[in-house]
Amino acid sequence: MTAHDNPSGDNRVRCPWCGSDPLYRHYHDREWGVPVDDDRHLFEMLVLEGAQAGLSWLTILKKRENYRRAFAGFAIDEVAGFGDADRQRLLTDPGIVRNRLKIDAAIRNARVVLAIREEFGSLSSYLWRFVDGRPVDGARRTMAEIPARTGQSDAMSRDLKRRGCNFVGSTICYALMQATGMVNDHLVDCFRYEETRQVAKKMF
Repeated sequence: MTAHDNPSGDNRVRCPWCGSDPLYRHYHDREWGVPVDDDRHLFEMLVLEGAQAGLSWLTILKKRENYRRAFAGFAIDEVAGFGDADRQRLLTDPGIVRNRLKIDAAIRNARVVLAIREEFGSLSSYLWRFVDGRPVDGARRTMAEIPARTGQSDAMSRDLKRRGCNFVGSTICYALMQATGMVNDHLVDCFRYEETRQVAKKMF
């Protein structure tokens, strides 16, 4: 499957996975694959990718604003300080995925991220180490060429688990890498492929 014209009437060629849903298309067009070095944004994506396990990404996108409200705008220090009352609040919040394991993982992972920041200076510095500090240009021509995991995501997953993180399997880590521009997996005929490459060139 290659990139294709969107059936919505917008003639720009896109990766086929975003379909015609306006929210999904906006995420594809504005955010997915753009390199991120902001710790709060990276932590947000770490939480959301973990929440997505077993669900569709569109389901999570529709709940994203609710997640931002429920998790203090993904302020890492605040989430790391969540206690039992916060857990109960989250478990009864219909705007997010009310899965105890995923909620506990978000709080636990925030605490791990604090330790990571202490050691590496920032979450960004730590995560970008796994791609040697520069985006990987996938140059994929078809969806079939895009892997679910790589050696780099395997390494990230192993290290995060060793540090105590949960919901950070290799597939989740690779999705995080794609979403935050550590890997450019826009198909080469997608209009965003070259645009995200140019953003990366300015940043690196």
